Amino acid sequence: MTTTPLRPLTTGELLDRTFSLYREHFVLFVGIVALPHLLSLAARLSVISLHSQRSLGAALGALGWAMAFLLISLVVAAASQAATVVAVSQLHLGRPTSVSEAYSRVKGRIFRVVLLTLVVGLGVGVGVLLLVVPGIIFTMMWSLAVPVTVLEDRGIIDSISRSSELTKGSRWRIFVVWILFIVLSFAVGFLIEWPIGFIVGKAGPGAAASGGVQVGAAVAGFIAQCLVGPLATIAFSLLYYDQRVRKEAFDLQYMMETLDLAQPGVAPAI
Repeated sequence: MTTTPLRPLTTGELLDRTFSLYREHFVLFVGIVALPHLLSLAARLSVISLHSQRSLGAALGALGWAMAFLLISLVVAAASQAATVVAVSQLHLGRPTSVSEAYSRVKGRIFRVVLLTLVVGLGVGVGVLLLVVPGIIFTMMWSLAVPVTVLEDRGIIDSISRSSELTKGSRWRIFVVWILFIVLSFAVGFLIEWPIGFIVGKAGPGAAASGGVQVGAAVAGFIAQCLVGPLATIAFSLLYYDQRVRKEAFDLQYMMETLDLAQPGVAPAI
């Protein structure tokens, strides 16, 4: 595998690179997302199963599983996002990778990504309450926090601060990327999940509560997540490197490191 030329990318080039990586390594990225989300799907199906039973014990069990589902979903999202960041980094720098290798590289950082996600989510939520605009600004500022904490092994506050620094001067571009992938996510989700809504509409008002429809919706959501979930993470991982090239001449740093490692007797860094 050859090394990807590192240089500043226009927004169009960044998006083209995102979709090219996704197409060329479709199985890899879908596998990274699908593997942990199977656990989330199993938890959701358990909640549906308990809801269908008419007893106090089943209701309490469903409540417990619902809380567990929220926690599992958060951990699963953090794990798949972190592993996707690692996979993009390896591929963008011309190195082979796999699903197992991507997860092996992040197994010690998943809990930190979970906490980072909670902190960023809380900050953005407070910003949204302050007339919405601050929440949008915070989202743009902190869009690179996960790539920073995964690839640079930084703490939560340090990752947020560094993301704010890296995104300066490019937040309108980041806003455009966010809008594009939000619209894409809704569009693909609708195309996959609309048959469920069609079935409910045809079957009548009581169909929405039926276990079969809920299971179908859960599976459809799982498929949509696996297909669309990697795209935004790929884009923002590439944005991380693009901002480093623009602000820190990362392309020259990496070229010098590559030349040093090519010399006989120089051991690669771990």
